[in-house]
Amino acid sequence: MARKKQNQELSDKQRALITEFDKKSPIAEQYRTLRTNIQFAAVDRQLKTIMVTSSSPGEGKSTTIANLGIVLAQQHNRVLLVDTDLRKPTVHFTFQIPNQVGLTNVVTQQEKFDDAVFETSIPRLDVLPSGPVPPNPSELLGSRSMKEFVTSITKKYDYIVFDAPPVNAVTDPQVLSRLVDGVILVVRSGKTEEEHAKKAVEQLKKVEANLLGAVLNDREMEDSQYYYYYGEGK
Repeated sequence: MARKKQNQELSDKQRALITEFDKKSPIAEQYRTLRTNIQFAAVDRQLKTIMVTSSSPGEGKSTTIANLGIVLAQQHNRVLLVDTDLRKPTVHFTFQIPNQVGLTNVVTQQEKFDDAVFETSIPRLDVLPSGPVPPNPSELLGSRSMKEFVTSITKKYDYIVFDAPPVNAVTDPQVLSRLVDGVILVVRSGKTEEEHAKKAVEQLKKVEANLLGAVLNDREMEDSQYYYYYGEGK
């Protein structure tokens, strides 16, 4: 597979990848717990395609998805992160890769997947950025071409994790949830309003999404220098 190397200089975004740069921290351990919980959730079938979303912007969704991808790859899985937040993409910032070409080019058959995907410095972890922002994100994600892309890419990776926009902001996550095996909802402690979280769950249930659980982000930990907590539960 022809893949391009990322810039090796660390950005502030990359320093948020605590599972790679501070593997022994309590936060990194919580991400590994999240990984385990996802794998145990696959009782009847393997969960290969996972969508991560949030109720509203600013919940820590993109940091969560990046670290989840890393801990899955650290378990010797081949992992692909796909930026399907086609309105405000951020994955390319986190991994310091260009975004001139990406998912939108592949789905519209302007580029081949192998020419659009990037390998990262994390072994076995690849990233497909969003590509140019399209005029019709929901229609593109709900297209037959997108469905065919998801089907084809599952043959190349053990896990594909999709970074989706907030549920309460646009319909894109509901559309994408129909194409994946499971959905994780990210909420931020002290920020996410209960009604917003409930509304997000309701929106996902309307389309019969397989909601695996929620990640509680930014919960203060007592007697520790760390102030972030990530967990997953039904």
